[in-house]
Amino acid sequence: MNKPKKINTPHESEVFCTTREAAEMLHVSLRTVQLWVEAGVLKAWKTDGGHRRLPLSSVQALIKERLGEQAGATQPSEPPANADEGLFSILVLEDDSDMLHLYRLTMLGWNLPAKFTFVTSVFEALVEIGRRPPDLLITDLRFSGVDGFEIIKVLRADPLLSTLNIVVVSGLEADEIEARGGLPAEIVVFAKPLSFEAMQGYIKACLANKALQERRNAQ
Repeated sequence: MNKPKKINTPHESEVFCTTREAAEMLHVSLRTVQLWVEAGVLKAWKTDGGHRRLPLSSVQALIKERLGEQAGATQPSEPPANADEGLFSILVLEDDSDMLHLYRLTMLGWNLPAKFTFVTSVFEALVEIGRRPPDLLITDLRFSGVDGFEIIKVLRADPLLSTLNIVVVSGLEADEIEARGGLPAEIVVFAKPLSFEAMQGYIKACLANKALQERRNAQ
């Protein structure tokens, strides 16, 4: 890897690196770094030629604060299984491995009192749901060889899963969703690119509602 060089910027004392160099340091794919930049996980600056440059300090901070002290680590560790009892459970279904990596990195970094499970296939998701329905399912609508709309219909048709809280994250426009038959009115839809701040706010609201219900049940 070439040594990052100082470049002409408003902060000339800062050392910048390319997205490829950042990917090598973080041990992730180039696309993962690009996703992290778009989501605001990593800071970036654009040259006059349109090339991204990342402050080395931003990359180092991500390694230290979210990935652990060792640069070889690519994700925060999840809590032991026995620590998950009673926690609000969230199942994230995303078949794009880079996007799922971004979900994992960001959501586990929130340190919320919730259990996150991340899967890349509808099959894995249905196994998890069949084993123990989550409190919240976060899913896309487009999967290789599988219709996400049909999966939601299947879940809603099951008496034990008909009230499962589902959030859709999709790049489809509202009229495209309607043209496919639409979604149940109670399903919340987040547009891509996902605002993780908005998603965090939604999950916090779900946690607050769960806590309220538990207090009411205890009275």
